[in-house]
Amino acid sequence: MDEHLNDDKIEYGTVKIANEVVAIIAGLAATEVSGVAGMSGGITGGITEMLGMKNLSKGVKVEVGDKEAAIDIFIIVEYGSKISEVGQEVQQNVKTTVETMTGLNVVEVNVNIQGVNIPKESKVELEPRVK
Repeated sequence: MDEHLNDDKIEYGTVKIANEVVAIIAGLAATEVSGVAGMSGGITGGITEMLGMKNLSKGVKVEVGDKEAAIDIFIIVEYGSKISEVGQEVQQNVKTTVETMTGLNVVEVNVNIQGVNIPKESKVELEPRVK
């Protein structure tokens, strides 16, 4: 029975994976990497917009063919992270995750760093200078 599983002559129909599905998988894989602050919606009006978990696919552009996929991903990194290392880890994690979950061959993962998330300093109340 196992010999029929990989037989190309047996067809039951087609399986098509929507671009949105691949984009969500890629977005989740990217945010799993340490040093990624979040997904970026792109630069609008000179400001980089950081997207929440509900909009993971908004920071991803995908092209899906019959057997291959190309992915462009837009992220914001945490301040203090090594940007090149974060980018390479994102590439690897996105490629591995998408290939494992979809069976598509990921031919390229282009990581675009759109900004750096700098932690906000807590306001320390100073003593008044005037009494």
